[in-house]
Amino acid sequence: MQKLLATLSTTAALSFSAFALADGGNVHRINSSIHIEAGQNAGDLHAVNGSVDVAGSAHAQSVSTVNGDVDLGARASAESIKTVNGGIELDDGAHVARNAQSVNGSIRLGKGAEVAGMTSNVNGHIALTAAHVGGGIQTVAGDIDVGADSRVEGGILVDQPHGHSNDTHIPRIVIGPRAVVDGTLEFRREVELFVSKSAKVGAIQGATAKTFDGDKP
Repeated sequence: MQKLLATLSTTAALSFSAFALADGGNVHRINSSIHIEAGQNAGDLHAVNGSVDVAGSAHAQSVSTVNGDVDLGARASAESIKTVNGGIELDDGAHVARNAQSVNGSIRLGKGAEVAGMTSNVNGHIALTAAHVGGGIQTVAGDIDVGADSRVEGGILVDQPHGHSNDTHIPRIVIGPRAVVDGTLEFRREVELFVSKSAKVGAIQGATAKTFDGDKP
């Protein structure tokens, strides 16, 4: 009986949460993940030790987590995304109105996905697949793949590590076929830079580009 009551209590709580999310409510979780159902509208979403999943065509305001991933489903949207230890993934057609930021985690943008502001991390792979970034890309130790037919406005910055760092990884930066990077590509540390012969890029500072044919260097 106690188990049954606990199950009913949990079910009721989940039903209430879903109803609140449909009304655009804020959600805060500790040691638990957050899931927004497809097509719903939500307010600010914040998790500590949990992931945040915004399903297809749903919308949220600011999305943040301390230890966990953030995933926007196909054609989902959010005003901004921030995570400390976790990756960010935007499925096809997903949209972020401002910035997408991770400290330690990868950032991946699917086909037609867009971050209107800055896309940045310290450590982790940043990859665009026919996607758009409107406010530049920044990293310190991450690799960057601006994939075929992607567009980046605001340039690219690979900053030098601050303080005492034992990082020996040399970031690998690839600008793929027909990709466009408007603005300066500035490298304040050693990198490997590969630029497709069919790509268009702005001024390059701090590195020498190696050109390549085909899909990948």
